[in-house]
Amino acid sequence: MRGPRSSWPCAGFVAHDVRNREEAIEASADVDRRQFAHLDAGEVREAAVAYVDALWERDAVEDACRVRGEIDPDRVAAADWSAVESAFARRAEAAGIDPRDAPASTRGWLEHTAGGDYWTPLQRAQLYELRAALRDPTYPEKPRSGQSGYGPEPVRYFLGVELHDTRQWDEARRAMRPYFAFVLDERPD
Repeated sequence: MRGPRSSWPCAGFVAHDVRNREEAIEASADVDRRQFAHLDAGEVREAAVAYVDALWERDAVEDACRVRGEIDPDRVAAADWSAVESAFARRAEAAGIDPRDAPASTRGWLEHTAGGDYWTPLQRAQLYELRAALRDPTYPEKPRSGQSGYGPEPVRYFLGVELHDTRQWDEARRAMRPYFAFVLDERPD
């Protein structure tokens, strides 16, 4: 596998995994600069720092919930996740994301750590982020049944997350590229 800057869709995740905070911020800012092209440089930086802050706060929660080196799901469920949610709220404000993103993202990360259903809240959160990137509050507009679904792009994004979790980096990058291609192609300039 190449280093964090090798492929922008997953670079922030890789930098976080190797505990390089500045690289994670730069990689996240690179993604946000592309997907939120309507934001100025300060807003992009603020959104990226807030996202990385959320990652580091989540790590702190997880570390506090370890028993003999293993994360205890009951402790995770009972832990104080307010610092994570606060970081997500800062990101949402900086990037113009629906404020419901913060509790959805936080719930998703809690469930991910505890072994619960994280797909539902995280896809909802990704939907909010995608709507902000596209500046389209109606995405997805489906012509038939399944109106309650989140649309194909959030599903593609979280396939990338799943592949990241299993350290299948090349597949993760390939899974996320259509998501970002859609954002770049569909957002207003």
